[in-house]
Amino acid sequence: MERAILEGVMKLLEDGVPLAELSIERVARTAGVGKATIYRRWSGKEELFVDVLRAAEPPDPELPGTSLRDDLVVLLESLRRRGLASRSSVILHNVYAQMKHSPRIWAEYHDTVIAPRRRLTLEALRRAQENGELRPDVDLDLANDMFVGPMLVRSIMRPDGDLPEGLAEQIVDTVLEGLRPVSSTAS
Repeated sequence: MERAILEGVMKLLEDGVPLAELSIERVARTAGVGKATIYRRWSGKEELFVDVLRAAEPPDPELPGTSLRDDLVVLLESLRRRGLASRSSVILHNVYAQMKHSPRIWAEYHDTVIAPRRRLTLEALRRAQENGELRPDVDLDLANDMFVGPMLVRSIMRPDGDLPEGLAEQIVDTVLEGLRPVSSTAS
């Protein structure tokens, strides 16, 4: 029952229905359930919408932990695939701007989707800094943005931007080149 309701909301969003027009009554009609069924599980539209966003997001990838490069490639490849996935992209493109107008939904999305992914990347960067793969003076928050930013720009802000195979590796290798410790071999 819960899955049918979430899928009903996803269908409405994919069809371009604005968040403001997503009434519980319309969701109930689309999902083939009564309004009371929805209200037993969710207190309102915003709470339901946050669960829809969670359901639309793929799980975070397992990191290999073999090297910073390997971890970052897996993380960015996950973002690239997410950008290519039509269902996620359609929903995210339809609701991204709308979420900004609802501080509660934006905060929930940030706490349940963005923040955990950011923590995952920061942990990989921190490990790499501790084991000497990154210079000790590198600002890890900035480094995180430098790795993730190009993929997000291509995925979200430039829907016409190419997301080819190998893009994750290209971004990681380009950024890592400037963040690695400089060899101290004497000439």
